[in-house]
Parts: sequence; structure tokens; C-alpha cells
Amino acid sequence: MNILKKIIIVSSILIIVPSIACLGDDNLPVNELDDYMQYSSFEVSSSNMEPNTYSKNIIVIDRKTLTPLYEKNAFSKVAMASTTKIMTCIIALENCDLTEKIIVSKNAASVKGSTLGLKENSEISLIDLLYGLMLRSGNDCAIAIAEHISGTVEDYIFLMNQKCLELGINNTHFVTPHGLDDDNHYTTAYDLAIITDYALKNAIFKKIVSTKNYNITLNGYLANITNTNELLNNVEGVYGVKTGFTFNAGRCLVTSCKRNDMDIIIVVLGSDTKKIRGLDTLNLINYIFKNYKYIDISTTINKAFSSYKNNYLNKVILYKTNDLPIIKLEEIDNYLVPLKTDGNIKLSTKIYMPNILSTNIADKQVIGNLYIYNDTNLLCSLNIYLENRLSPNSWQFYYKKILNFFIT
Repeated sequence: MNILKKIIIVSSILIIVPSIACLGDDNLPVNELDDYMQYSSFEVSSSNMEPNTYSKNIIVIDRKTLTPLYEKNAFSKVAMASTTKIMTCIIALENCDLTEKIIVSKNAASVKGSTLGLKENSEISLIDLLYGLMLRSGNDCAIAIAEHISGTVEDYIFLMNQKCLELGINNTHFVTPHGLDDDNHYTTAYDLAIITDYALKNAIFKKIVSTKNYNITLNGYLANITNTNELLNNVEGVYGVKTGFTFNAGRCLVTSCKRNDMDIIIVVLGSDTKKIRGLDTLNLINYIFKNYKYIDISTTINKAFSSYKNNYLNKVILYKTNDLPIIKLEEIDNYLVPLKTDGNIKLSTKIYMPNILSTNIADKQVIGNLYIYNDTNLLCSLNIYLENRLSPNSWQFYYKKILNFFIT
């Protein structure tokens, strides 16, 4: 009898473990759903000090400048779970008509993990699939979208990786459109923040991820789905973006938050629990909005360049030309930089220019740089251009110069 009991117990474990291993964002044990949103009872930091964080990989970036405001192992390659679907969604929005109807394949209907519950051969609109993808985190939605747009999942993954190249992202690689664990499926917290910033520039994407509840037509019936993002509608300024969970990735949360004129993205990867990922995010939100503000650096830049240019034109050596150089400074779209307002703002500039200008320099060519720092931290650099082409001196110029030499 003891042997029979052991066989039953081992068999039960073998059945249960695989089913747990493929859990997604929403297919969670009951005890975890019970504390789905209990942040009101947490001790949230309100200190001016940088908060302690417990998630493995974190970054906070300012959306206006893409400046990192906080980072912790933000450039390490890690699993990303269902935060993958941020890229899945934006690729769909850029390559498909939202009114299109999709017939669900057997492959899509049978995918494991977090699902919307699609049935084989059922019909659903693309817009409903996108809401199911981002609110319910449906892996079946991800496969259905990929197959509809590209024919195969592999071809859709090509589009996702191609978009990374377009964005200048080098440490992210997609293997699936849903994010279930694979050794070759990875990102960094920084890359994911850049992907999220790009996606949020799409108005439809932003609307989807900021929606808490949505009605869809699922398998011929009306259904209401709820966003898995526990901070949405519960924290001031939060307007997205995506949750994630696998055993390799841990608890993941990408959050966008805007208060007044400051807009930030917080990426938290590798948390042990939902509470940790939520608390890390909340503490960072409080810390950033309490300690950072935008500083206009245009006055410092323009004053430094104007002073330097006047002095430079009096000292520069003109080789084989007597034209007056016209020096221009690059203009940028935004001169507001997020800086920590702790009384230690010390703006300074460094300018580098050549000692000699000659006729072989093309017009509009970069001939120098201006760098602006806060203390020792580089804030930005601007190019300095030669606006006009310097023409060579004519023979008349040299004739007059020689004649003047003999006369004097």
C-alpha cells in the first residue's frame, strides 16, 4: 500500500508540474490572485533618498529625452515573459487593418500559458485580439495575430527583430510573439524601455494599454476582459503598459506614468513576487517625481557658445583664404533636461574647435562640438558647423599683398 501511495504521489507531481511551468500572467494560483491589488496596505517610500529596490533588472527613463534616471542591471540580457507583447502589438498596428476578421487556427487555439480562450475556427476581429493580447495577455492572441499578418509565426518574428534594428536596439532577440521561455528570447530593461517609448507614440497602442476593462466578442459571445496591470487606475498618472510572468523571467512590469509635464517609463524585470514588482515601481515613481524636474539648458549653451565664438574668430588661423567664417551651433528639439533638484546643479560647458580653418572644409561640415555637463555628468553634446564654404584667395589678393610688402 505504501508503494502504491508513492506511485500515486509521483504521478500527481508529474502531471501538475508541467501545467504550472507554462502558466502565464493570468493563469495564477488562487492565493496569488487573492492579493492582486493590496498596495494600499504597503509601506510606500516617500523619502528623498533613492529607494531600495529588490527586482533584479530595473530602469527608469524620461520620455522627453530618453535619459536614464535610475538603473539597476539595466543592460543585462534577461528573459522578458509577456512584456514581449509590447512589440507584438506595435508590429500588428503598423501592418494590419483593425477592422479585419481573423479565423483562429488550431495552432493558436492550443497554445499554452495565459490565454484569452480562443476556439479553433472561431472568428474574431483584429482589434479584439489586440485588446486580448494586451489586457488579458493572451498567448493565443499573439499566435493568431502572427499567423494572420505574416502567414507563419517565424515570418512575424522576423518583423519583430527587424524593428529592433530600426530602433538601434542590439541586445534584444525575439523567438516567439508571446514570450514563453526560450534561451534565445531575451531583452534588457533598457531595450524594453526604448521599445515601449516607441510603441506609446502610436495613439491606438496607448489607448489599448491604458484601458482597464473592455468588451469583446469571443467565440460568438460578448465578454468583458480586465487589464492584468495592477497599477492602472490605482496609481496617479499611470497609463500603461504591460505585465509578464514566466519562471525564468520572474514577475515583470513595464509602467508608463505622467504627472504634470514629466513622463517616465519604468521597467521592472526579475521580481520574485507581484508585490515586489509593484512596490519597486511605486517607490521609483514617488522618488522620480519628488526629486527630478526639467531644467532649461538653452541659456547656458547659447551664452557659452556666443562668448567662445567671438573669441575664436579673433584667434583662428585662416589658411589660403581670407573669407570670414560663419560658425553655427546645432539646434535641438528640446533643451529641457531632467535633473535631480537637490541643490547640486552645476552646469558647465566644454567647446572643442580646430585652430586652423582652410578652403578644403565643405559648407555645413561639422568642425567642432559643444558639451554641456551637470557637475561631471554629460547631459548632451551639440555639433558646431561651418556654415559657409571658404573660398581660396585670388591671385589679385596675393599681388596686392606682395606690392604692399615692398611699399612698406
